[in-house]
Amino acid sequence: MASEYVLGIDLGTTYSCVAVVEAGNARVLEQKGGYRTLPSVVAFNPDGSSMIGHIAKRQAVTNAENTIYAAKRLIGRVFEAPEVARASQLVPYKIVQGPNRDPRVRVFGKNHPIQEISALILRQIKAIAEEALHCRLDKAVITVPAYFSDGQRQATRDAGEIAGLDVLRIINEPTAASLAFGYNKRLNKKIAVYDLGGGTFDISVLDISTDTFEVLSTAGNTFLGGEDFDIRILEFIIKSFQTEHGFDLKEDKMALQRLKDASEAAKCQLSGSLETEINLPFITTIAGESKHLKYSLHRAELEKLTEDLVDQSIKICQSALDMAALKISDIDDVLLVGGMTRMPLVQQRVQEFFGRIPAKNVHPDEAVAVGAALMGASLVEEEAAILLLDVTPLSLGVRTAGGYTSIIVPKNSTIPTSANHVFTTVTDNQQSVKIQVVQGEAKLASENQPLGEFTLTDIPEAAAGVPQIEVTFSIDSNGILEVSAKDLHSQREQSIVVSAASYLSDEEMHSLSSQNESQALQDDLLTGLKPVK
Repeated sequence: MASEYVLGIDLGTTYSCVAVVEAGNARVLEQKGGYRTLPSVVAFNPDGSSMIGHIAKRQAVTNAENTIYAAKRLIGRVFEAPEVARASQLVPYKIVQGPNRDPRVRVFGKNHPIQEISALILRQIKAIAEEALHCRLDKAVITVPAYFSDGQRQATRDAGEIAGLDVLRIINEPTAASLAFGYNKRLNKKIAVYDLGGGTFDISVLDISTDTFEVLSTAGNTFLGGEDFDIRILEFIIKSFQTEHGFDLKEDKMALQRLKDASEAAKCQLSGSLETEINLPFITTIAGESKHLKYSLHRAELEKLTEDLVDQSIKICQSALDMAALKISDIDDVLLVGGMTRMPLVQQRVQEFFGRIPAKNVHPDEAVAVGAALMGASLVEEEAAILLLDVTPLSLGVRTAGGYTSIIVPKNSTIPTSANHVFTTVTDNQQSVKIQVVQGEAKLASENQPLGEFTLTDIPEAAAGVPQIEVTFSIDSNGILEVSAKDLHSQREQSIVVSAASYLSDEEMHSLSSQNESQALQDDLLTGLKPVK
């Protein structure tokens, strides 16, 4: 029998974190060794077994092609997406197309869905929590970037299900951080949450009124984060080495992984010092001669290499303020969330833009998990104290004649919400219309994400342009979208509940879930933790 604890999980690009609420207070759960975050890294062995977290990260240099990191940047995307093509050029593991146009990672001749990779991380997080609390756990609130599409959210939910979790809610990372900041403090202020993590960037503007948290706007870039800063250092060092030795280190995958790890370490060190040294002896062999890499990197160099990335985030901040119809002076507090906000240049630019020193009372690595835990506790308590009013991150609409998108629910609409629009037919005596629901900002429907479709039939015959078809979108507080179409003359109506299509078949979901359950039982034998039926 599972406990009533609800796990608050920040499933991050580079690191993940888990928290729970006990006696009204949220706390982050530690792993063996005192670690409070888990590397979001999965490595595979030739026999199909896997390593997760710190042990996987430590062996990445010698097993680069079979060590998967930054999977969050791929989850819920289509293989043709430019972000997938870009990722394929930057990682040592192989990304291939799955049967449903989804990207998968190929390891030892087997193609693994991205949801499976995330599920392995979630299963490890679940095991950490169960060991810390000495009970079986199965409920969770998982956070995602505010700018994730419905497809990315559904894929994250699928990963939770595969990991044996009952995902009560998917909430936005900046929103979760705001809960950690303002819950039970009876605040009345407008805040901006600047969230720059390992792989994604979000900015959300919220109005906090006691324990009501209303998101006024959200904006972001799901492919802007610490990984991009690491890559700038890596590419700079590779170019310098090639100039000196005439050899491209990208050709040596082990050398590339060593340099990637060193680039990340150098970036972190330069947040606390003005200079650091990248020293990698025996980095590669050229014409039978071992070569060493040694380079002193200054903070000023790093800032020059990456200032355009920081500037991108500041432009997005302005966009979020514009969508909320607020001035900078309307913001009472600014929160910095995500490990990249430790970078002095980031702190400086944020302070310059908002004209105030960011608040220091939330932990950049832990605030999101803490907020998710608070949200989870409120969902199972009889007297829920939190009222969360979130927004739709992307526009929702239908495909119309000519292949264009007609937006019905604009992005940043507060949910729950309902909106409708009246359409008509395009040919004489047309007796049916197909309603194709899409999500995104592109004018062409084919460039947006399809969410579902249905057909309204038995429309009375009439000349083109005469029938009136009212299409209504209704979104509840859980983000579940219902779309209906009604012929206003005959009152005939058809509707569907729309959710993003999973990239996994029912058979795959069942198979992966069964594999997880089998592995969980093996873990129980190793840990001595026995589930109570």
